[in-house]
Amino acid sequence: MSGLPGASTCPGPGEASDLKSPLGAKFREPLTEARFQQLFGDAEQEPELLAEPRWSRLRRLWKRRARACSGPGPWPLLRARLPPLRWLPHYRWRAWLLGDAVAGVTVGIVHVPQGMAFALLTSVPPVFGLYTSFFPVLIYTLLGTGRHLSTGTFAVLSLMTGSAVERLVPEPLEGNLSGIEREQLDAQRVGAAAAMAFGSGALMLGMFALQLGVLATFLSEPVVKALTSGAALHVLVSQLPSLLGLPLPRQIGCFALFKTLAAVLTALPRSSPAELTVSALSLALLVPVKELNVRFRDRLPTPIPGEIVMVLLASVLCFTSSLDTRYNIQIVGLLPGGFPRPLLPNLAELPRILADSLPMALVTFAVSASLASIYADKYSYTIDSNQELFAHGVSNLISSLFSCFPNSATLATTSLLVDAGGNTQVAGLFSCMVVLSVLLWLGPFFYYLPKAVLACINISSMRQMFFQMRELPQLWRISRVDFAVWMVTWVAVVTLSVDLGLAVGVVFSMVTVVCRTQRVQCLALGLAEGTELYRPLRESHKLLQVPGLCILSYPTPLYFGTRGQFRRILEWHLGLGEGGKEAPKTDGPPDAVAEPVRVVVLDCSGVTFADAAGAREVVQLASRCRDAGIHLLLAQCNASVLGTLTQAGLLDRVTPEQLFVSVQDAAAYALERLELTGPKTCTVWV
Repeated sequence: MSGLPGASTCPGPGEASDLKSPLGAKFREPLTEARFQQLFGDAEQEPELLAEPRWSRLRRLWKRRARACSGPGPWPLLRARLPPLRWLPHYRWRAWLLGDAVAGVTVGIVHVPQGMAFALLTSVPPVFGLYTSFFPVLIYTLLGTGRHLSTGTFAVLSLMTGSAVERLVPEPLEGNLSGIEREQLDAQRVGAAAAMAFGSGALMLGMFALQLGVLATFLSEPVVKALTSGAALHVLVSQLPSLLGLPLPRQIGCFALFKTLAAVLTALPRSSPAELTVSALSLALLVPVKELNVRFRDRLPTPIPGEIVMVLLASVLCFTSSLDTRYNIQIVGLLPGGFPRPLLPNLAELPRILADSLPMALVTFAVSASLASIYADKYSYTIDSNQELFAHGVSNLISSLFSCFPNSATLATTSLLVDAGGNTQVAGLFSCMVVLSVLLWLGPFFYYLPKAVLACINISSMRQMFFQMRELPQLWRISRVDFAVWMVTWVAVVTLSVDLGLAVGVVFSMVTVVCRTQRVQCLALGLAEGTELYRPLRESHKLLQVPGLCILSYPTPLYFGTRGQFRRILEWHLGLGEGGKEAPKTDGPPDAVAEPVRVVVLDCSGVTFADAAGAREVVQLASRCRDAGIHLLLAQCNASVLGTLTQAGLLDRVTPEQLFVSVQDAAAYALERLELTGPKTCTVWV
């Protein structure tokens, strides 16, 4: 039933209280919301909430918002948009420069083969992966707040971009394209990929203008991890034709993974033994090297650059053995030197690619913000989620002018940068120097690099994403709901596609939140003996209970989805069913005597917000309680909920004296003013 806040009322006249608690002490004057505003509110700028006219309150809020909107000066704004201006003056050159240099060079060495590999995953020539490993890294170094974040090509985004590019610019059915036709097809695909980078960057800048950095919270950790794990499986399957030397068209759309597997199994007898041998040797080197880097990360001064070693060995082997001419192994070919001419993407393509750019923008921001937050917490600094939106938006927008495809923070290179001793974004400058040297001078050395090696690099880079599945048993023990979100998202990504799987995962995650608000329990509270704490009556404490007084805690938002549950629960506790006033229900001991409820205290501390439907439900409850002769007292309503209830007409049903700052004050008011005191009203039970 309810809690008793004053045991001084429990013993009969002349009896001494044997309760070892503040229950025997006299209560202070109960504090209502109106009285609280009079005592502690600002009389000039904070008039009494319940007595303030509506237009006066709106005018006051408008003035406060206008004062908040007065922007900062140019220098604080420049410091906010260029984070190096804040941390570079405090840069510890002797302690950090060597670590940043080593980490930057190490990450840059990995960026070279990985950028070319992910370019093939995006269905564009390999050199555009090098451009995407240079321009976004340089821009994020100037604008980003994640000191340990490494940006560039990301497998998940490359896969999503490649699927969209294949759909927008399909390869002709007749195949056997001439050199000129192949160049034209590649140019069209590069333009489509750059347009998607432009679109996703523009969307992120729009989100930044609207200060929507909070949207990252809608992509929960199970959704992001399931998305990357499912996308890793897509990457693995999509690279099988390159590993086996099978010239198969890329499958797109729903069930593409299974279509690709079926096509590979059908064409398996036509696989190239030479390319299969190169792939097997490459994986035999890359996988153990990555395992050594993980197992001995604390002992190695820098991780072993297995990718660049494999690239050099394969290039030398292909050149000396003429594998490209003797066994028809596909090679990278000539990498153009220098930079591409800045070119604005075809804006006419934007309406077609907008549906693809939106999930890319969300994935970019979600992965980057979550990675930045992880390392910011680890190394005790803070990131600005809205500034991250600005940094990645500008990065994608400007880099698209140089024919780059969508980019974001990357899991593998971020972990590599931290393990190699990186401390700040200065490491990104050294990484750019390595990629720049390849673009200007070292490009011809990669002419004979087999594309099968790049496919192996793609697969080996997915190792960390595959191993995320090892967290599932622990996730099952912690939260079955999060486990369900993980599995539903993963199955949707694998069976449908990455973008549709993301949508399914986000929707299902939101549905679980709504369902959990529908399954909360409204708890009847009692006062624990010897304390001033209210506890649910079902707990194994000695609790005090007063017949006729009911204290209920409703710990969930009150909106259109929970209004029906709220009404049924209150009817059940107060006996206000359709058949008339019934005996009230009790959570007390079996032998407790059920008496009609005379006073109900509703603890609203768990009601974080209320909409119009929920507010009207409270107003109707107040009317029904008044008609039934029950005093309704509301306690601990936050300002937002109280304002909504007031606008819904609550004060037409109750008086301001029925609104209280705390449950203790409401219960004290009930005992002292509504004559619930007297002998034999207390029952102590376990």
